Amino acid sequence: MALGGSLVVLDERGVDMTKRNSMDRFIDAIEWCAATFVGIVAANIFLAVVLRKFFSTSIPDSYDIGKMLLGTLIFWGIAATSYRGSHITVDLLWTAASPHYRRWIDIFATLVLLFVVAVQTYTLFDKVRATYVDHVLTYDLNLPTWPFFAIAWLGDVSAVLLITIRTYRLIFQPQALHDESEFKVVE
Repeated sequence: MALGGSLVVLDERGVDMTKRNSMDRFIDAIEWCAATFVGIVAANIFLAVVLRKFFSTSIPDSYDIGKMLLGTLIFWGIAATSYRGSHITVDLLWTAASPHYRRWIDIFATLVLLFVVAVQTYTLFDKVRATYVDHVLTYDLNLPTWPFFAIAWLGDVSAVLLITIRTYRLIFQPQALHDESEFKVVE
C-alpha cells in the first residue's frame, strides 16, 4: 500500500514491517527456528515410516535422534509461545478484571513464567554438561548426545530472552505487544 509515495508493508497482524526494530527481528528468528524443528521432526518421522513400511529398513539411530529432536522442538516451542501469549490459558480472573488490572495480572504472570523458565534453563544446562562429561552416545552410530541437548538448551535460553523482552514491553511498551489472548476470547 502506498501512502504519500512511500511503500508500507504489513505483516499478518497489520504491523508495519518497515518500522520493525532488531528486537522484533530477533523474535521472528526464534519463531522460525521453532518452525524449522517442526519440519525436521516431521521429515524424520515420515522418512522412518516410509523406509520401514516399503523397504523393510530403518535409519540408524532414528529413534534416538527423533527423541532428542522432539525434546529440542519442545524447548524451542516454549520460546515461541512464551512471547506471543498464544499458549493455552485459563483466565477467569483476567477476563473479569478491568484493563488496568489485566495489565498487572499479565506482568505478574509473565514474571512467574520468567522465574520458572530461568530455573528450568539452569537445570537443563546441568543436563548438557552431564551428558558431555559422561560421554553419552547414541546406540547405533555412537553419536554424542550432548549437541542435541545443547540445541534444546539454546531454545530454553531463547525462551528466557523472549520472556524478558515480553516483561519489558508489558511494563514500558504495552502497545508493542499483540497478544492473541486479547482478540480470541471463548465463552
